[in-house]
Amino acid sequence: MNSRFAATSAPIRLFRNPKSGHCHRVELMLALLELPYVTVDLDMANGTHKSPEYLKISPLGQVPAIEDNGDFLSDSNAILIYLVRRYATDDRWLPSEPLAAAEVQRWLSIAAGEIAAGPCSARLVTLFGASLDHEQAIARAHALFVVMQHHLEQRSYLAGSSITLADIAGYSYIAHAPEGGVSLAPYPSIVAWLARIEAQPHFVGMARSPALA
Repeated sequence: MNSRFAATSAPIRLFRNPKSGHCHRVELMLALLELPYVTVDLDMANGTHKSPEYLKISPLGQVPAIEDNGDFLSDSNAILIYLVRRYATDDRWLPSEPLAAAEVQRWLSIAAGEIAAGPCSARLVTLFGASLDHEQAIARAHALFVVMQHHLEQRSYLAGSSITLADIAGYSYIAHAPEGGVSLAPYPSIVAWLARIEAQPHFVGMARSPALA
């Protein structure tokens, strides 16, 4: 169990696999909001995430999950929304203006869809031996990155001119795409976008594995 910040109140507990991008997006949000938290690393290889104790926390046996003052929540995007609604002091992470809010939601859907099926799945094969079609996952990642490259040629962040939840949800698996055999070299605007996120105060990275691309 590791602590990132000195606790000023009861720290949020983050149940995670340290190499999971879903878990990292939650840790990144916790860090950027300067919230006190501790990480609880689950021995997923030995089925800790399927234990009766953990299923009480995350009924589908998935990571991440959090405990905040006795309340439990799972699903990374749901946790991101909770943290911002509960702790952010303004609406920059999740805008209140309808069109801007919808644009953030669109990218949250892409994180759960195209990102999960592309760079996330490719990395699951190479790092965790998942029984997925690696070549198809790589192709899906590049199809998405072509769209994102054009999108980010015209703006600094996914949902506009400032950082939002859209960027937090998208960052982890895209930054680590080379670990799954997906090169970022053809996409300079994506690389620049990743650097802008990494330059944010209190940024924390995810444990890196050898790149394959």
